[in-house]
Amino acid sequence: MLPILGSSNMSQTLSCRTRHPMDSTLMKSLSHTKLFSHNLKNTNSTKCFAKKSGAVVKIMASATPTAVPITFGFKNLLGTFTVDVHRAENRPLNVPLIAPFTIATSRLDKVENVAIRVELSNGAVGWGEAPILPFVTAEDQTTAMAKASEACAFLRRCPALTLGSMLGEIGGILPGHQFASVRAGVEMAIIDAVANSIRVPLWRLFGGASNTITTDITIPIVSPAEAAELASKYYKEGFKTLKLKVGKNLNADIEVLQAIRVAHPECQFILDANEGYNSEEAVEVLEKLHDMGLTPVLFEQPVHRDDWDGLRYVSNIARERYGVSVAADESCRSIVDVYKIVEGNVLDVINIKLAKVGVMGALDIIEKAKAAGLDLMIGGMVETRLAMGFAGQIAAGLGCFKFIDLDTPLLLSDDPVLEGYEVSGATYKFTNARGHGGFLHWDNIA
Repeated sequence: MLPILGSSNMSQTLSCRTRHPMDSTLMKSLSHTKLFSHNLKNTNSTKCFAKKSGAVVKIMASATPTAVPITFGFKNLLGTFTVDVHRAENRPLNVPLIAPFTIATSRLDKVENVAIRVELSNGAVGWGEAPILPFVTAEDQTTAMAKASEACAFLRRCPALTLGSMLGEIGGILPGHQFASVRAGVEMAIIDAVANSIRVPLWRLFGGASNTITTDITIPIVSPAEAAELASKYYKEGFKTLKLKVGKNLNADIEVLQAIRVAHPECQFILDANEGYNSEEAVEVLEKLHDMGLTPVLFEQPVHRDDWDGLRYVSNIARERYGVSVAADESCRSIVDVYKIVEGNVLDVINIKLAKVGVMGALDIIEKAKAAGLDLMIGGMVETRLAMGFAGQIAAGLGCFKFIDLDTPLLLSDDPVLEGYEVSGATYKFTNARGHGGFLHWDNIA
């Protein structure tokens, strides 16, 4: 079972010094007990989060603000914490890239995402980011701005609700994969504001397993010479695992892999085809790499997302002949897809991305995948340290991800996020700053 904060095998008791505005919010939360699970409403169908044994929010009444011991975790807060939004707004978040980011299905020359800011009546502020990746996310920036504005307008007029109820309302306004990236950004901002209210870092809120993660780093589709140069650079910076974008041209992909092996001979590598191959081409790549003495640690989305038979075929050969796991990325965009993968024994790994399924959808998928014995990867689109930091704190807090691919802030030529997690090569360290720990200068991105 996967522990959460407050579970019997990993409880965290946090002594928070509450101030007067927060006392009323926490006291109101005692009147609500209904838990919420987005997408999976039958709580018996989810096994991943360990059931808490008597872990409840404990409030000690006092005439004046004093230090109050509180035991809680994210799942517990869904039904007990009341959210009262004072302000909510969104703005474009445009950031240049160091170099164009090319994959099999698209090319990105600059980041054009959407930032969301939510402020509660107690003064706590939360931040979110909706990433946009052409031909991958369903939204473009114009659509994302419009839908984020709609969600923010709802939050401004919405009465105080429990956290779970409010997230459920957002799920109704921004349903399915069609608006998943915007939904993720709004969910991030609300949850971050709540974490700020209770003065807890996100990684602790999501379980507290660790406060660090180690990421791979991506080499997009480039020439062999450029790939070798990047591999050498990343080797010097301490990256042990490279993720290689492939899938546009099989022979060119092999040449790039050969060049990277020369430049960084000891690296592990992940292949990510982004649906670029057919099943026979995917198997041929593995055969050629095997003949060269190269074995990837993972083969991500080798074929089209709807080619379930092809995915199963490639996965079976990869596992049985070469000991390589295959991961679903584009093929896993809902809890329904997870059931297809599990029931059809399609493959071994699921790549969780908040922008594909939202925060609550991701937590549902994690529960199902863990219960089924699948391995987990966490990744992103092309995001700043806002969205990547949120995903990273989920990964650190839960501690259940075998593969971590949260590198895209390192590919940006500018970092608009102030404070937040600390970066040392491939390692991200999350501090004890409450909530996300990072923020934007809101007026600077207007």
